[in-house]
Amino acid sequence: MGREEALCVPMTVDEYRQQVDSLRHLFAESDLMPGAERLIDHLYVHKIPMALATGSYSQEFQVKITRHRKLFEKFHHTVCSSDDPAVKRGKPAPDCFLVAASRFPDNPKPDKVLVFEDAPNGVQGALAAGMQVVWVPDEQCLKTSDDSIRQIKPTLLLKSLEAFRPELFGLPSYDQ
Repeated sequence: MGREEALCVPMTVDEYRQQVDSLRHLFAESDLMPGAERLIDHLYVHKIPMALATGSYSQEFQVKITRHRKLFEKFHHTVCSSDDPAVKRGKPAPDCFLVAASRFPDNPKPDKVLVFEDAPNGVQGALAAGMQVVWVPDEQCLKTSDDSIRQIKPTLLLKSLEAFRPELFGLPSYDQ
């Protein structure tokens, strides 16, 4: 019995890699979430430090931000947990969020960090790190019959980043 059969995976590792590689071009065409550019620009103008903690590999992340490089230059740093040696466990473990926070010069306490997430594993990881979490899930995610997803309790649940009000978290409002 091959490894793929033992893991009940319907394809070989090589077949999986071929499928992923054939879709990789879609990453470069990714759009931002509605409201993301406004939020990032706003926080940047007000000198609110920002980092990005992703489950992606560095190489994949670079492809994903192809169309948005200038915007992502506003982040202090990025943690790509799939190949960052400081991250021992991926999401939903809190590692990537704690590593990202520790790389700011002032090393903020977790309860002073606000995380924006789109995935259940990320929300769970940020909450496990003791951070505040704004969850903006894909609409299909909330329609699942998986009780574990519906039981996740972020600090704030939004349908869109466009609905985010920074002042609710002690940040400068969009009007300022």
